[in-house]
Amino acid sequence: MRLIQLSRESLHFPPPEMALREPNGLLAMGGDLSPARLLNAYHRGIFPWFSPGDPILWWSPDPRAVLVPAEFHLSRSMKRFHQQTPYRVTLNHAFYEVVEGCASDRHEGTWITHEVKRAWQKLFQLGHAHSIEVWEGENLVGGMYGLALGQLFCGESMFSRRPNASKTGLLVFSQHFQQQGGQLIDCQVLNPHTASLGAKEISRHLYLQQLNQLVTQPLSSSCWQAQTLL
Repeated sequence: MRLIQLSRESLHFPPPEMALREPNGLLAMGGDLSPARLLNAYHRGIFPWFSPGDPILWWSPDPRAVLVPAEFHLSRSMKRFHQQTPYRVTLNHAFYEVVEGCASDRHEGTWITHEVKRAWQKLFQLGHAHSIEVWEGENLVGGMYGLALGQLFCGESMFSRRPNASKTGLLVFSQHFQQQGGQLIDCQVLNPHTASLGAKEISRHLYLQQLNQLVTQPLSSSCWQAQTLL
């Protein structure tokens, strides 16, 4: 299979099944990061990821990493920490600062360029993107952001400046999301951090099946109102 070149004139994506096996999930290149294209991509199980200076690359890996909120794994040490947590967790209180934190707090560098930041800011302004903030006093010490698609939340990136900050944010958000009817959190690709919290791999075929079902089941607008979760 060959890599598909996207045009700026069309929002069309090839089927995810056409993605390369190596590198795993690479499907297409080019296009842009307009809200319409991004929403079209995520509705089809496709997401962008690329290095600064490179063309936009679009991915749909197989297997896919997901986290079922009801299956969130809380270790004994994390449970003890959470019972006496020094953190406060909010929803949609500081979206821009969370994206900036995800972009800057990475020793290995970041793919979250100014172009990517602007794209996600537009999605937030349109009510599609959301952020979870973790505070210690008045200081932002962790957080995550992503895209809401019905009963599915596509987690995009997270950061942590203090011990267990991002874990606390994901735990509290998972509980809130489940209480509101949310069924699945997309983690894209499994890593040790998300795996330790209960994330698992499923086939791309199964993920696309669940995606197609969950996006048609909207949650109450109160789920995404700016609020304090903890």
